[in-house]
Amino acid sequence: MTIALILVGLVLLLFTGLPIFAGLSLFGAALLFATQGELGSVTEVIFGELNRYLLVAIPLFAFMAHIMIRGRIVDDLYNTAYTLTRHLPGGLGVATIAACTIFAAISGSSVATALTIGAVAIPQMIRFGYEPRVAYGLVAAGGTLGILIPPSGPMVLYGVTTDTSIGGLFMAGVMPGLMIAAIFAVWCMVSTAIGHRHIRREPRATLREAITALRSSLWAISLPVFVLGGMYAGVFTATEAAAAGALLALFVACVIYRAIGFREIWKSAVDASTTSALLFMILSGAAVFGFVLTKMRIPQQIVETVVAANVGVFGFLVAMMVLIFILGMFLESIAIILITTPVIVPVMQHLGINPIWYGVLLVINLELAQITPPVGMNLFTIKAITQAPMAQIIRGAGPYVMLLILGMALVMIWPQIALWLPGTMLNLK
Repeated sequence: MTIALILVGLVLLLFTGLPIFAGLSLFGAALLFATQGELGSVTEVIFGELNRYLLVAIPLFAFMAHIMIRGRIVDDLYNTAYTLTRHLPGGLGVATIAACTIFAAISGSSVATALTIGAVAIPQMIRFGYEPRVAYGLVAAGGTLGILIPPSGPMVLYGVTTDTSIGGLFMAGVMPGLMIAAIFAVWCMVSTAIGHRHIRREPRATLREAITALRSSLWAISLPVFVLGGMYAGVFTATEAAAAGALLALFVACVIYRAIGFREIWKSAVDASTTSALLFMILSGAAVFGFVLTKMRIPQQIVETVVAANVGVFGFLVAMMVLIFILGMFLESIAIILITTPVIVPVMQHLGINPIWYGVLLVINLELAQITPPVGMNLFTIKAITQAPMAQIIRGAGPYVMLLILGMALVMIWPQIALWLPGTMLNLK
């Protein structure tokens, strides 16, 4: 009962519009003072949370993403994907999903993926005969892959919060991410073949056209292969991979594409620093909140409740996924991770739940939060691009909500979809 009252109070506080870091910090400090009568330990808790080598990966991955976005590689990615898929039913939609998948491995952001790919893809899809709502929903859903396919900001935060291998989490997101992208692509082809036969199709690309298209986007595709391959082979840790990826991104954008100069590099550094500072402030607030919950023995009480209820692993996971789905309708992904994760870690340990498996399920659920009203960020991103009615965008995204739930259910039933690849890694640190 106590934890329910605490979570409800925190959620209501965040609904007032207070920034997440301020809400977590103030609420946690108030609880600490009420229960302990002092605030002296707050500074030590915050320093201990931020004094982690793994956190260096956040600004480096953010810098890499901003460099590649400003490097204008999207047109080449999209044209390559379309050249290879244009003969398929719904080929342009499949190309959009493919471009979102590759760009997700560069940006690590759902909103950035939906915004960048959407600006190119939506006008083209409508010109080829797609209904506007179909184009809106497809791009909104494709954008969600940005936080599942590594590098992923939410995965870094979850890994830091639970002391789980970031490299293992990144590798665990690859197969589910590709599976969900494939589910989206199959849906696009089937729905087009059955109900949208008027959509224009192009002849199959010749071998020469395919090779030319692949050559034009070779450097863009090489970046995620370089970063993920290095981690998989044990050459890089996650932090080292972020640094190496940032250097390669600079080389591609400045030397190969010659699309950015010092001013754009400086802006990318400032944007990455701003984003990272905000995340670190949120982490500080979450550390205080988690410290208070531990002092109040809330996690131990939850473990005792779960043991008494005898819900088992599957029952616990279903209950958590339903809770996170509901929270995702109202709260940002970062807030959901930092509010729920510290509380349930002891329960996961007691039930023997692999934290990497749970992390993938959590992120897929957070993908749902990006396209479920009332505060789905990808829905607002598509509206910002198109100025379309929100109801039309929501209807277009509706089928993909069900497809994401299907993907989450498959990973829950067959954990090896997520765990097989990290299980083969040479180094999980």
